[in-house]
Amino acid sequence: MQADDGLGLSLLGRPATYPAEYDPSLLFPIARQAKRDEIGLGGTLPFFGADIWNAYELSWLNLRGKPQVAIATFIVPADSPNMVESKSLKLYLNSYNQTRLASHEALQAQLCADLSRVAGAGVQVRLTLPDAFSGLALADMAGELLDRLDIEVERYSPDPAALSVQTNASVIEQTLVSHLLKSNCPVTGQPDWASVQIHYAGQPIEQAGLLRYLIGFRNHNEFHEQCVERIFTDILRVCRPIKLSVYARYTRRGGLDINPWRTNFNSVGLPSNLRHARQ
Repeated sequence: MQADDGLGLSLLGRPATYPAEYDPSLLFPIARQAKRDEIGLGGTLPFFGADIWNAYELSWLNLRGKPQVAIATFIVPADSPNMVESKSLKLYLNSYNQTRLASHEALQAQLCADLSRVAGAGVQVRLTLPDAFSGLALADMAGELLDRLDIEVERYSPDPAALSVQTNASVIEQTLVSHLLKSNCPVTGQPDWASVQIHYAGQPIEQAGLLRYLIGFRNHNEFHEQCVERIFTDILRVCRPIKLSVYARYTRRGGLDINPWRTNFNSVGLPSNLRHARQ
């Protein structure tokens, strides 16, 4: 399947009929490289990571016709050539509503095959079944809260010039968090709300400028994954940290939340996928 950079063939922003049975053709890829070219990311990427999706509206039928439910987690590698457009994924997942499957393992295998094909790389799929729902918990991002700062804001588009470091200070390692990240869907204009965690090692980043920079996405039109890569790239270029990771947890829409994570240093693995209060 060929990705369409301009979304001209996507159902995003258009009325759509929900399918009655399994239809993998609904999945729509978006090539990552066009937006990466826009921010000067050609050749070897300065990061690795993943997009962590959680799907809360997943149901299918067993072979006797009885509905089954689960929460699905999809882990799409950041170096996959394509993202998956979110409305197409919602429609695809709903195409299972009247589809009979032998087991949740059969569903997991089919999800993995279809999503990997569209992303152009291996996508991990995890299912949480109802008997494990009670073990799910809420959490918050660890780190120093930027939102405590009493600042004046005049610009609501991303401005890397707002970023700076304390050039005469020693190198530190620090984690900063803000709940004030908001951007807009580039097709529908609908608001996308998120909390973001920035971990770095380097000269101290000026916190007021960083908060202004993050708030600057408020009128910006990009998909979640693209916003996080822009944040990562701007901080890396301007502040020049030795280590950097950016992790955003976006609020749910249509039963899906998307949580992009980009990093340039090895850690213990993926960040926590515990749901936040706003999700």
